[in-house]
Order: sequence, then C-alpha cells, then structure tokens
Amino acid sequence: MIKSRIAHLGLVMAALGFTAATPVIGLSTAHAAEAVRAEIGTPLQNAQKLMKSGKNKEALAELRKADNVGNKTANESYLIERVRAAAASAAGDYDTAARSFENLIASGKLGAAEKAQFSEGLIGIYMRAREFGKANAAIERQLKDRNDPKLRAYLIQNYFAMGKTGEATRLLQADLQADEKAGRRPQEDQLQMLSNIQNKSGDKNGYINTVEKLATYYPKESYWLILLNRISGKPGFSSRLSVDVLRLRMHHNMLKKPNDYMELAQLVLRDGAAGEAVKIINRGYKEGILGVGPDAARHQRLKDLAEKNLAETKTKAAANEADLVKTGDKDGLVALGYALVSAGDTAKGIAMMEAAIKGGGLKRPDDAKLRLGQAYAMAGNKSKAVSTLRTVGGKDGTAEIARYTIMSL
Repeated sequence: MIKSRIAHLGLVMAALGFTAATPVIGLSTAHAAEAVRAEIGTPLQNAQKLMKSGKNKEALAELRKADNVGNKTANESYLIERVRAAAASAAGDYDTAARSFENLIASGKLGAAEKAQFSEGLIGIYMRAREFGKANAAIERQLKDRNDPKLRAYLIQNYFAMGKTGEATRLLQADLQADEKAGRRPQEDQLQMLSNIQNKSGDKNGYINTVEKLATYYPKESYWLILLNRISGKPGFSSRLSVDVLRLRMHHNMLKKPNDYMELAQLVLRDGAAGEAVKIINRGYKEGILGVGPDAARHQRLKDLAEKNLAETKTKAAANEADLVKTGDKDGLVALGYALVSAGDTAKGIAMMEAAIKGGGLKRPDDAKLRLGQAYAMAGNKSKAVSTLRTVGGKDGTAEIARYTIMSL
C-alpha cells in the first residue's frame, strides 16, 4: 500500500506527459501549434520556466495572469489548464490540480488513450488528497470501460483506508475467487490485506483460511509459523502429533537449533522409524547445526543409535511382522510398515500398512491413514498421498496435519 501511495504523484505526472527531462509540460504538437496570443503565451512560458526551477507555486501565480485575459479560445484554455495541472500537482495543491484534470478530461481535446491516462491521474490526485470518496467514484467510472486490476487494487486500498472493511473484503474475495477460477495465483499483497482485515475483525476462520492460501501460493516461513503455532496451541490438540508438527517445521526449513533436530529425531525413533531418524540427523549435520558445539558428542551418540536401530529394523522386520500378525496388532503393523518405508523398503512397507488399515480394528484409524499418506509421499507417490490424506478426519489435530501435509507436497 505504501508503494502505491508513493506512485500516485508519478501517475499524475505521467498523465500530463511530464518527466524531469520534459521542457514543455506535455503540450501536444497539434494544440501547441495553434495560435496563442502573446498575453496568454508569455505567462505560459514564464510558468514553465518557473516549474523547471521548482517554483511551482510561483508558476500558479503566473498562470492567473493568463486567466485574467478575456475571450480565450478553447485551445488557449486547454493549454493553461494543462500547465496548471502539472504545476498544481507538483506544488501539492490537490484541489487546483483536480479541477484542472477535470477540465482537461471534459475539454474534448484528449484522445481515448490520453483521456484514460488523465482519468487515472485524477484518481491519483484524489488519493493523495485523501479524497477517497471522489477517488472511488472516478475509479468506478473507469472500471465501467475497462477492468484494470491496478484500478481495482486502488479501490480496495481506498475502502480499507476509509474503514469500510466490508466493502474491501467483498472486493478482495471476489478477486481471489476470480483468480483461482482462472488458475491464476492471487496477489500476495491482496491476500495479506484480506488476512489483516479478517484478523482485526475477529474472523478467526476466515483469517486462517486466508493464511493457508498465503502459505500455499507463497510458502514463506512467516505464514507457516502462524499455521503451525496455531495447531500446537489449539484446544484439544494431542501431544502425540507434536512429531508431525516438527516434521512440517523441518520441511519448511524452520528447525534452526540443535535441540530442534534432536527432539524430532528422538520422537521418530520412539515411533520406530529409524530410517527417517537417520535422514533427519544427516540433514542436521549437512546444515551445520548438528555435530558442532559443546553437545557434538551427544549428537554423535544419537546418530549412532539411529543407524543401529535402522540396521535392526531391516534384519528383524520379518520376525517383528510375524509377532504382530500373531497378536493381531494392526497398529503395530502400520508402525512397522512406516518404518520399512523410511528404511527404503517402500513396496513391502506400504503393502503392510494398506493391509493393516483394510483389516480394521485400529485404535486410531485417522492416525493410520495419516501415516500411510506420509509413507506414500516419502515413496514419491504424490497422487496416492493426496487422495489418502484427504480421507483423514479427527478433531485433535490430525485433520489439520493431513491438510497441511498436502499443502506441503
């Protein structure tokens, strides 16, 4: 929004055809060539010289000499207003600038393209003067002729600045739906504005939904931090899912300290997935977070333990499976299958998980489907991962974990 405000003066001067290097203030050849009486031409030239020296208020005073001349032709009036529009805009005299722009637009001397340019410049003047009602009326007139995303953005900003958050929200949501329907990525600044409005108005569900869109289209750490902190602090969240929150944190490069990696690796080892623990620890070493500092020896001991458990997972898999089948421990079979997938035996591990889930009798069916979806993702089968994770329910955080896992694939 700040960048847009700064751009308004440039928008105004561009409409006039004026830049720092322009000696004559956007006077078209056709109009400048028409006869201009000396009593009009002299003040015009003097005003332009004063403007080049940055004396814009003095230029306005010089133009009033031309105003006092009677029986002006339409062309003379047009040239006076064009120079006045530039001088007033540069001087910050927005009332005068707005009247000049309005006169120029109504003069009938502007071509279609230039008329649209001047109309946009008038919008910029109103916005700089914080005349948002007038700006919006001018924008609405322009939008009837052309659906310009930039003008719609100005309209939304104005409603927001006026405190009309309902109107701003309506327009933002309409743009969001149009973008998504057309397969376009919504603008980040518009999503940020919508989330800000929703957060301040107490629309918690709308706020989280918009932050989820921000995290999907612009997967920045700041957006994921909001979402993952929310899950952990949500009433009813189960601590057994802390490992999954940490998995997502690692995926989005949010593990910054040795203890972050150590905690995740230990939780994964607790659940029997030694292959995954080895990958986590190796990543910590590769990033220079583990294996350094006063606890380097402790890091190495955990690494050795994970590698030992991984070797045992592979050698004892058949015996462990037999024991679990004998006791009818379906949850254990899901955990063993996941461990095998993390150890690299994806076909056997996934088949074991699928069979255990299909057989029923699980203590936590949604947890099992969550693990199966994660296993598919680990095996590189995104389509199966997504279709499985979409079936995960639960009110203790499993459904959110599944949804955020899909967003992270």
